[in-house]
Amino acid sequence: MYPISYTKILVFIFLGGFISTGNRVPCPDQHSPVVMAYYVPEKDYQPEKIPVEKLTHIIFSFTKVIDGEMKFRNPEESGKQLEQLVMQKKRNPELKVMIACGGWGADGFSDMALTRESRQKFIRSAVAFIEKYKLDGLDIDWEYPGISGAGTMARDEDRAHFTFLMQELREALDQIGRPQVLTFASAGWKRYYNYVELDKVMPVVDFMNVMTYDQVGGNSPFTGHHTALGWITEKDMEGTPALAYYEGRREEMARLGRTWEPRSAAKIIDLCIQEGVDPSKIVIGAAFYGRAWKGVHPENNGLYQPNGGAYIGWSGYSQIRKEFEPDPAYARYWDDVAKAPYLFNSADSIFISYDDTVSVRLKTEYAFDKKLGGIMFWQLGNDTKDGIGLLDAIYAAAQRSGK
Repeated sequence: MYPISYTKILVFIFLGGFISTGNRVPCPDQHSPVVMAYYVPEKDYQPEKIPVEKLTHIIFSFTKVIDGEMKFRNPEESGKQLEQLVMQKKRNPELKVMIACGGWGADGFSDMALTRESRQKFIRSAVAFIEKYKLDGLDIDWEYPGISGAGTMARDEDRAHFTFLMQELREALDQIGRPQVLTFASAGWKRYYNYVELDKVMPVVDFMNVMTYDQVGGNSPFTGHHTALGWITEKDMEGTPALAYYEGRREEMARLGRTWEPRSAAKIIDLCIQEGVDPSKIVIGAAFYGRAWKGVHPENNGLYQPNGGAYIGWSGYSQIRKEFEPDPAYARYWDDVAKAPYLFNSADSIFISYDDTVSVRLKTEYAFDKKLGGIMFWQLGNDTKDGIGLLDAIYAAAQRSGK
């Protein structure tokens, strides 16, 4: 759910209503707009400088499944950082501090969820963790039930076991005695939704955080928009090498049980709604990082063209703003279909796909227009610190749209 060797941070712009089940404690002011961020502590960790005044929720990332329990890999360092983050609630008493478990390449979920006994062991550790650090919720980032991500264990039974895990977590969190937000990170591509029982999972969670980024990966043979909002069709790609390549592989992919079509946030959000998901529980994703390719052919300003591999894998938005956007060798282009920007250096044949202040504003407005649960991003530490970064654009758009 994040750049290949990381994992994310997220921003919600709506907090949907809590379901009243059992002893569940209702969340106060449940319909007011919220802004939530996934956050990975930075090397120069200064929690007092985190813009908590512009957030209502922040998700500290990550714990892992270790020996069947939810734990930090480095509890001494991470625990202290989390405690310092919780202290920032004094600057924003309404701030909800959550913990994420999992992330890209994080194993242990399939084994942990295998039996009720193993799930209960994990859930007891999660509740104890939340109580220890006085947290406000939990995000499950299992990548992915039934589908191996980066070599993780996956079983056919994961589909049902994920449902049991979320149901049992909800039941346990409701016993804590204060409001607890339960979310999970979902993929931004269709196949994932064949492995999740949305009709059973969604009633017990507050949000499904859709990772609408990495829609084109760093290892893709062709460039593209990795976090597009707009509904891209094959017609929009006509005449490009990328479309010709995938059209030529349709039969091969069909034999493997796979299909291909251009991806976008709008497409996957509409799919979820068609599957019966309450829009107020869907959170759209923004990327505070970009994907870059080298050796890119110059046609179409580098878009949908062959490449020579990843240039630097991924770049945080602060790096893009500082190093690439001001560089005269890089021209900025706007794709009005994708509702997304990109940079192309024709001299060095480098193409960069990313979110900027314009595209995150549009995503925020889209979330409000569609009455979604909100917008999330991976991750806050990649933003600029100058007061005119991506979070600032999201916050301003949310303030305008919420009036």
